[in-house]
Amino acid sequence: MKKVLITGSNGLLGQKLLDLYLTIEDIELIATARGENRYPRKEGYTYTSLDITNEKEVQHVIAQHAPDCIINTAAMTNVDSCETDKEGCDKLNVDAVAYLIAAANTAGAHLIHLSTDFIFDGKKGPYKEDDEANPLSYYGHSKLLAENMVREYCTKWSIARTVLVYGVVNDMSRSNIVLWAKGALEKGQPINVVDDQFRTPTLAEDLAKGCQLIEHKQAEGIYNISGKDQMSILELVQRVANYFDLDASVLRVVSSESLNQPAKRPPLTGFDLTKSRKVLGYEPHSFEQGIGVLMEQL
Repeated sequence: MKKVLITGSNGLLGQKLLDLYLTIEDIELIATARGENRYPRKEGYTYTSLDITNEKEVQHVIAQHAPDCIINTAAMTNVDSCETDKEGCDKLNVDAVAYLIAAANTAGAHLIHLSTDFIFDGKKGPYKEDDEANPLSYYGHSKLLAENMVREYCTKWSIARTVLVYGVVNDMSRSNIVLWAKGALEKGQPINVVDDQFRTPTLAEDLAKGCQLIEHKQAEGIYNISGKDQMSILELVQRVANYFDLDASVLRVVSSESLNQPAKRPPLTGFDLTKSRKVLGYEPHSFEQGIGVLMEQL
């Protein structure tokens, strides 16, 4: 029986991975996160509290469970917080990855590490796996540093890069763009939306499936796992408005610069999915289908 250990199992992707793996037979599942288990179902897997910024804890938990595969979904993903708390960002996005690499190598485990479109400068998206990285923010810098460590020091590795993940799970610690857009539009108050950032938003279920395909096929290397529809943030919010029949006239179009956010965002990202489709058989939902999946769960 294959053992799969997930870090960050309380998060959006972590919970979607539990949803998916609990439907698959012959997998022994170990869920880990900091503190209490927030996943609603409590049977069919093992839960262990794990702070991945604690090196001894990482060594102990991974040695104890000896997983065949580790899927690392834990990260500091608030881009502006990473810019203002560089030390905290380094601890979670860089140092913790070094601990996981060492522990994975000792256990002989395949490490699947999650990364981001923010490693690119956004001058010419959608990006392929082998395009040159040039991050604009400290968050992007930390994720690229972690990628480079995984590639250089991990014996058996994969990197799953993704873009603007959305979805809904139990006891969410933070919102995401689709839920934010729906909630803001329902209030009917004016909202500022940028029209100069382009992304391929990713349904959390699709990202979980992409990670599981990498694990199942033991596909090493870098894979783009995102949505397939590229759009501006403005178009994204307009499409949410259309789907839920909400008034889009409250949208105020602004430039990224006018928001004065601590971290710079890449203007044009999104991913070319050719490799993931060909090697993994990955096929994501359309954006409207993704909203439909989310709608059923609300």
